[in-house]
Amino acid sequence: MTSLRIGHGYDIHRIVAGRPMILGGVRFEADYGLDGHSDADALTHAICDALLGAAALPDIGHFFPNTDPAYKNIDSQVLLQRVTAELAKLGWRIVNIDASVIAEKPKIYPRLAEMKSALARSTGLGVGQIGLKATTNEGVDQIGEGLAIAAHAVALIEHV
Repeated sequence: MTSLRIGHGYDIHRIVAGRPMILGGVRFEADYGLDGHSDADALTHAICDALLGAAALPDIGHFFPNTDPAYKNIDSQVLLQRVTAELAKLGWRIVNIDASVIAEKPKIYPRLAEMKSALARSTGLGVGQIGLKATTNEGVDQIGEGLAIAAHAVALIEHV
């Protein structure tokens, strides 16, 4: 068994009126947000799945099911902290995370540094261990029409 593993995560949520817009642990000023059981932070959910996948564990829905009222509107940074703790308990250390957010709105680029800081606090990583990019879908499909936001993430972990 190698001591290094990589995992990939993906998440997508519909944009709806009347919910807070939270991405990467940062709240954006908007009159819309992402639909979901928790705070619906698609970026953080993708990162959780990348970390869990790297450790060959089940996905975020297994650990934090949307049928459990305990997770209703929960801060996804709490979920990321729990995933990080679960990996540590199993002897895994996060080496780095790289993620991309795909959204037409809101404008993500100006908030990337804040998002990296929030994710670093939740994982115990330095901000230099987190790559974060924002892009659009150039008007294509529901993301491009501003109806949804998606995120991809990869994570490298090391068995210590």
